[in-house]
Amino acid sequence: MSKMEPCPWCLGHEEYQRYHDEEWGVPSHDPRHLYEMLILEGAQAGLSWLTILRKREGYRRALHNFDVQRIAGYNEADTSRLLADPGIVRNRLKVAATIDNARAVLELESGEGLADFLWSFVDGAPIQNRWRTLEEVPASTSLSDVMSKELKRRGFRFIGTTICYAFMQSVGMVNDHLLSCPRHKEVAGL
Repeated sequence: MSKMEPCPWCLGHEEYQRYHDEEWGVPSHDPRHLYEMLILEGAQAGLSWLTILRKREGYRRALHNFDVQRIAGYNEADTSRLLADPGIVRNRLKVAATIDNARAVLELESGEGLADFLWSFVDGAPIQNRWRTLEEVPASTSLSDVMSKELKRRGFRFIGTTICYAFMQSVGMVNDHLLSCPRHKEVAGL
């Protein structure tokens, strides 16, 4: 067996290492956290994840700790406030998607709920991948394609297949820690 070391993508930046070691791949069923990660993964499009991690507290502050009910009621004044906030990514389409996605979450909450809906794509249990190298880890899969299409059908925006797969990784719907990473076994046991 080769030496156990963390996934190479997290090395070099303390924020990446902490996120990798404490959160990435840990199964989450908390609707607020799931909404947060959907928004942050969408905000990351075209940017580095490090940029988003560094703005995460700004998002939490600006979006009232990802309070879906409150965000769904945002108006043009709120949009203007967000577009002027240097603590988040100030992109009009991403800000609009944040609000629209909150409204879509509320629609889901009136039925099956966000967590049950999202976890249904993996039959309620994390997929345990067994990658040996970063090159093996896909950017998207047929499953993330299906998730993306269904989320879009339900009114979500900024939710393409690559964003969906990154989301699935982040909230533990798939365990994409490399086999050489100690977190692979730890996360698999959660």
